[in-house]
Amino acid sequence: MESPSPTLIRESESLADQVRSAVIWRSGSQIFAQMVQWGATFMVIRILAPADYGLFAMTQVVVLLLNMLNGYGLASGLIRQPDVTDRQIRQLFGMMLLVNLGLATIQLILAPVAAAYYRQPIVGQMLQVQALIYATTPFMALAYALLSRSMDFKRQARVNILSSIASASAALIGAMAGLGVWTLVIAPLVMFAVRAVGLTVAARSLMWPIFDFRGAGHLARYGSVMAIGQLLWFVESQMDVFIAGRSLNPHMLGIYTTSLFLTQIFVSKVVPPLNEVAFSAYARMQDDSSAIASAFARSVRVILTAALPFYVGLAVTAEPIVVTMLGPKWVEAIPIVRILACAMPMLTLQVLLAPACDATGHPGISVRNGATGAVLLGSAYLIGIQWGVIGLACSWLAAYPLYLVISLGRTLPVIGVSARALFASILPPLIAAVAMGVSVMMIDAALPVVPAPLRLAVLVVVGGGVYVGWLSIFSRAAITEIIAIVRRQPAAQRAPNPMPASA
Repeated sequence: MESPSPTLIRESESLADQVRSAVIWRSGSQIFAQMVQWGATFMVIRILAPADYGLFAMTQVVVLLLNMLNGYGLASGLIRQPDVTDRQIRQLFGMMLLVNLGLATIQLILAPVAAAYYRQPIVGQMLQVQALIYATTPFMALAYALLSRSMDFKRQARVNILSSIASASAALIGAMAGLGVWTLVIAPLVMFAVRAVGLTVAARSLMWPIFDFRGAGHLARYGSVMAIGQLLWFVESQMDVFIAGRSLNPHMLGIYTTSLFLTQIFVSKVVPPLNEVAFSAYARMQDDSSAIASAFARSVRVILTAALPFYVGLAVTAEPIVVTMLGPKWVEAIPIVRILACAMPMLTLQVLLAPACDATGHPGISVRNGATGAVLLGSAYLIGIQWGVIGLACSWLAAYPLYLVISLGRTLPVIGVSARALFASILPPLIAAVAMGVSVMMIDAALPVVPAPLRLAVLVVVGGGVYVGWLSIFSRAAITEIIAIVRRQPAAQRAPNPMPASA
């Protein structure tokens, strides 16, 4: 077999270095930014009432629905395009300005409709103020696309940290000032405004838009398919709140959505920045199917090695976590957290499928998967809500296994990874996480009555020790791989054709 040329090796190493740097900056900054936001969020949760979070969740059904169409799909089309012109960039900006103006108008029209559906007049007022978000989106999306094309996540990271600090500060000030539910409206507006200004400066993307869209049909078509996929993802991810908001009172809806927030911290806060890097990296490798398959398998292995102990630990320590992090008024969330935590590993794997398909020019797979999820999960939610909030939580466990199996059946052949290889990647951390969970439950049962924070600290230390120890004994390669990703190895120690380790 002919060996790779020196030029090809250098290009592959350069991409691997770019991806590694991007992952460190994007995920590292995200972790720091989320630590800031989480600190503020848990303090605000202790101040506000569950009903405030229930009302806010009602508005998010409309806001997230329209944000699925806000132009980021168009930006993704620009990222994966090999070459772009100044005219195409300005056309993209013009498209996003018009799209977001239309979305803001639609939200203002839907505000009183949503208020009537939920029988909560304040929901309409909140939606009217939240329409200001669309003024920031075109600037964020354009700058994001330009920076992602060059794999420049360092400047994005700095802006994200700044916007998170601004949002956390606004949330704390609003909660302590007695603004109640309006605190949850103001904080995101501050974050988006700061991010829009910061990213625009970082990318130097302030320009005059072009509203003559001749020659930009490919961007519009790709963006439309992406938007449809995102829209279907919205249906499957927000249908539970849409259904529950009509059946539950704001207090119980707040209990459910806050439980969902707690269990989805990893998949909603840690995975998305990694997926952003993955999409850019996959787009750069779109002509090398074996490279994409290798990168995907490795990313699943690494991400689930970190995710599984989090979810299992959350399920077995739900009581001390809720009491410590949220406070005594949230104890009704304990059984819901336990149930939802068991479904989150499947959601995490599902989320990792889309970037590889989309970046390689197969966004239709994500659309079909989204349609399947919308039908399966929507049906499960409609049935589960008949048994209240517990039934709604159990519907995740009823529907998600089938949904994931169907999605994998469609996606893995396109990516080029076999089901057996994927299972082999997941099995070591899964066994270690289960062993950790059993050990933590046994230690918890043996502990005397102690304050919840101390009990939680003991269980976390025990669980972490068991998990790392198990992997060290039975799957040392997993730990070695993660260390190698974070700590760059010398070029001489790498394989001749290195893959992006954690795209």
